[in-house]
Amino acid sequence: MQGHLRLKEGFNKVHEAQEKLDEHEEIDWDFWGEIMADYEHVARTKAKQLSEAIQKGIPGALRGTIWELMSASKDMMLEQVYAELLKESSPHEKSILRDLGRTFPNHEYFQDVQGIGQENLFNVVKAYSLYDPEVGYCQGMPFVVAALLLNMPDEEAFCVLIRLMKSYDLRGHFLPEMPGLQLRLYQFDRLVEELLPLLHQHFVRQGVKSSMYCSQWFLTLFSYRFPLDMVFRIFDIIFATGIEAIFGFAIALLEKNEDVLLSLKFDQILDYMKTGLFDTYKVYESPVSPSERPPTRYRADDFVQDAFQVKVSPFMLDTYAAEYEELLRQQNKHLVEMDTLRNVNRHLSAQVKTLESSLAQLNTEHCDLVKQFVMIKLEKEEMESELVKYKMLYAETMLANEDARSSSRISFLSKRSR
Repeated sequence: MQGHLRLKEGFNKVHEAQEKLDEHEEIDWDFWGEIMADYEHVARTKAKQLSEAIQKGIPGALRGTIWELMSASKDMMLEQVYAELLKESSPHEKSILRDLGRTFPNHEYFQDVQGIGQENLFNVVKAYSLYDPEVGYCQGMPFVVAALLLNMPDEEAFCVLIRLMKSYDLRGHFLPEMPGLQLRLYQFDRLVEELLPLLHQHFVRQGVKSSMYCSQWFLTLFSYRFPLDMVFRIFDIIFATGIEAIFGFAIALLEKNEDVLLSLKFDQILDYMKTGLFDTYKVYESPVSPSERPPTRYRADDFVQDAFQVKVSPFMLDTYAAEYEELLRQQNKHLVEMDTLRNVNRHLSAQVKTLESSLAQLNTEHCDLVKQFVMIKLEKEEMESELVKYKMLYAETMLANEDARSSSRISFLSKRSR
């Protein structure tokens, strides 16, 4: 309640400040004031009028306040938590500092390394890495935070970031393994297959995968490389309708550029995705003078309307999500089977090693026995040879004895006969 009152106070201050300006935005203060008074009531009773107003773009002067209102992020206690987290150090500080200069480097708010823009950006990202250690820090996060900081103070950006992560399910994009991002890339692939079949087939033939170009879109909510006025309009719709709005914008971009993309090859497609997608929405103006080029403007209203023309129903997304979950189950089942087979293989390998060791031991013992057998056999042969010798010697001795006895008898008989 206190947070809502603070938002109302901020709204009133903006109203007063705008009224004092000579040139100010055309804002329907009565309508937006009604929204500030009771957003949920307006959303229920004037849904069409609210949707049309948001599609036309939330007034820049009110954008941050309305984002906070729609996301119900205003939280004084959470802002105090943020202040306490700023006093702590994060293990991700080096990575965060390394990426700061890559975030909107051409925007004046973030250009100065020592400026308030980079300081606030560092503070919010660092504080979140401490607030949610499971997520910690991931590249892409600074772009989301930067878009918030261009519309609100850092403590409020921190609260909105937490709401985006939790209530809008952006957290799944930044968790380890990025499960939410993987799901949405699968859903996006199925949407392209369903709504843009020719382009889908062309991408398949060229080997172009959505992860090659769409990951950055979804990870940063299109704030990476996209024109800021387009980014803010995308954020308007996301805060109003949910994270699923990203599908409408992504499909609209591909559909608007389908003819060009169908004529390109692999490398050309990826280059065009980085630099040429928004040319179709660019407003071409004649320069005021040869030395002065007008700032690049885009037909943001047309872009939003094209996104709303894309028919992406909750049923389609739920169906694709169920398909994806089934694929994961099958993959996990396969992984479990592979793990089981690996465990069985490890067990069998251990058994084989044990048997090989036993066999080696048996072979050693067998060799020893063979050696013993051979030695015994040799000893036996030697003994048999010795026995033969002894038998021959015995026979010779017996023969000699017999001869001696015979000679003795003959001699005795000869003497008697005389």
